[in-house]
Amino acid sequence: MAAITPVTMPKFGLAMTEGKVASWAKPEGARVEAGEEIADIETSKITNAYESPASGVLRRHVAREQEELPVGALIAVLAEPDVPDAEIDAFVERFNAEFAARPREAEATAIEPRTVEVDGRLIRYLETGAENEGRPIILIHGFGGDLNNWLFVQPALSEQHRVIALDLPGHGGSAKDVGAGDVGTLAAALSGFMRAIDVAKAHLVGHSLGGAVALRTALDHPAQVASLTLVCSAGLGEEIDPAFTGDFIAASRRKQLEPVVAKLFVDPSLVSRDMIEDLLRFKRLDGAREALTAIRAANFDGRQREVLRGRLGELGDIPVQVVWGAEDQIIPARHADDLPAAVRTHVLAGAGHMPHVERAAEVGRLVLELVG
Repeated sequence: MAAITPVTMPKFGLAMTEGKVASWAKPEGARVEAGEEIADIETSKITNAYESPASGVLRRHVAREQEELPVGALIAVLAEPDVPDAEIDAFVERFNAEFAARPREAEATAIEPRTVEVDGRLIRYLETGAENEGRPIILIHGFGGDLNNWLFVQPALSEQHRVIALDLPGHGGSAKDVGAGDVGTLAAALSGFMRAIDVAKAHLVGHSLGGAVALRTALDHPAQVASLTLVCSAGLGEEIDPAFTGDFIAASRRKQLEPVVAKLFVDPSLVSRDMIEDLLRFKRLDGAREALTAIRAANFDGRQREVLRGRLGELGDIPVQVVWGAEDQIIPARHADDLPAAVRTHVLAGAGHMPHVERAAEVGRLVLELVG
């Protein structure tokens, strides 16, 4: 029998149990390559592009647009043109029958965030993956974000590594005491967090403000850092959208916040109502707005105050890579230009300031290639 490849509902994030095809990017009969976008998948949190798992002809849209389906359900079929329709029909029928007989995934993943005390303040973190002999990977979000920003990357990395995403001070479920709020203070908190959870050395992956925090940690505490992946990182140039952080803090209603958050993405339709509501709930927490205001004043205020670009040469033999969205509206992708030859540089087309959401599979592959 000729090869028939099933395309199934993906699992975007640890707690996802179902989703729907928001729209098909490729029609039936189109030839697609592995990694090419074939559909937009909508979850309760976000709509995200889905990349084809293999090359072939998209012979059948099994899922209808807007149809709610569980993770693992058949949504499409890939096969070459010489495969008879009858074989495809039989494959779909057999797959659906076998899938219906399987026990459904639990409604929620048992893995929950934990907290640890670091220098008198609580830090929230989510740890996944298995212990192994390699160094763990620590994921550090950007300004106004939290550990959930990595929900499209963390599961894939966890298949091979111990992975820890944390909320920086002032963010998410961590304490809202940020001290001076500058990059050095946040880097000291990250270093203390690693000691508190007994991680002697880790691969750091930082986004935006989190990139600057990761880089400063490597400069101040090089023995704790095995490698650096800097995603649309602050600290590599002065330019930053002067309005973004202020508008983010000031917005108190959905209609105010939605256009601000939309600037993070190439496709503003990725911004869901649930995403905006989650951000508004965070901003209503006691001390959250004051913490963000202090961090903004210490680090941005219309430009990036601490530029660490000239110190990359101090990192010695720590492997470094920079990943940027080519259409980043917050921090320009030109900050990835003319870096030292030892720094691996990747500028991803079709991505904005959140490539770990818009190009999650590619960002995950790049991280794995660096950490080995």
